[in-house]
Amino acid sequence: MSVFVGVDIAAKTFEVVVRRDGKNARAVSFEQTPQGHAQALKQLKALNPKHVVMEATGIYYLDLAVLLSEAGLPVSVINPKSARHFAELKMAGSKTDGIDSALLAEFGERMSPKLWVAPDSTRLALRDLGRQINRLTASRTQAKNRLHALQAKSMTLPLLLKDEREGITLLDRRIDRLKRAALELVAASAQLQAQFDAMLAAKGIGELSAISIISELCVLPEHLKAPQVSRYAGLDVRLCQSGTSINRPARLSKAGNAYLRAALYMPAMSAIQHDQRAKAFYDALVARGKKKMQALCAVMRKYLTGLWVCFNCCTPFDSSKLFSDQYGKNA
Repeated sequence: MSVFVGVDIAAKTFEVVVRRDGKNARAVSFEQTPQGHAQALKQLKALNPKHVVMEATGIYYLDLAVLLSEAGLPVSVINPKSARHFAELKMAGSKTDGIDSALLAEFGERMSPKLWVAPDSTRLALRDLGRQINRLTASRTQAKNRLHALQAKSMTLPLLLKDEREGITLLDRRIDRLKRAALELVAASAQLQAQFDAMLAAKGIGELSAISIISELCVLPEHLKAPQVSRYAGLDVRLCQSGTSINRPARLSKAGNAYLRAALYMPAMSAIQHDQRAKAFYDALVARGKKKMQALCAVMRKYLTGLWVCFNCCTPFDSSKLFSDQYGKNA
């Protein structure tokens, strides 16, 4: 008897439904932790499923998908649009995590999706290095802010100033060491090196920014479209409108990869100062009444779109393909 498994991923938990002989078992919930992953793996290996299906959404599916794939289980990571269209064909009315995982299990049975290939060890290692660099860079910024605040006080003990400076120097050394390790990983792959060089052509993107960005993009499924990558980064705009009584301002979802958003912030800040097209786009949005942060996030979203194209095509970043010359009319 063939067994199909659907996995619906959320931030803190994931739901698993097992489908046998056209019938679904009750959904079982696991914590989104290494311990929860291990528990799910143990149960799924005992079932010997023909297909384990999950969606490529958010930032939480990857670790579980890699674990299951490395254990020899047939994993399919599908485009969220495919799952949504399948639910529409089934005319599924309600929507819960359990229902979604059951639909994914049935999708695996009826559609026989292509098996997913896990990112190689180089890309996974690069992702881990990029995230650590991101965290250390944030810590360094906080330390510099503390030092600036201490220097503004006339009564600050010299020992405190020395301590902060030593902490910043240590962070600099750690970041530099991880940067060298990341560059070695990139240089070991001709494809990663070409993608890395393409990103460096963008205004505001140096080696550290490129490492932080490519480390997140290199583990994504190649079939994702630019809007899906924007949602993955939490840079998509969400509206909240209903009838005439509810009409709240649109806001960024921020329900995505915080590492990628952080990596794009400073390049976007630099772009609106040194890239004429990006600056014109930013200025036009501000002139139309957008807040400065809203306009900056729009530049981040545009930049991410261009970087994703560069990543997939290995072509140098070109802002003229992103920003129109007529921002007064159609920014």
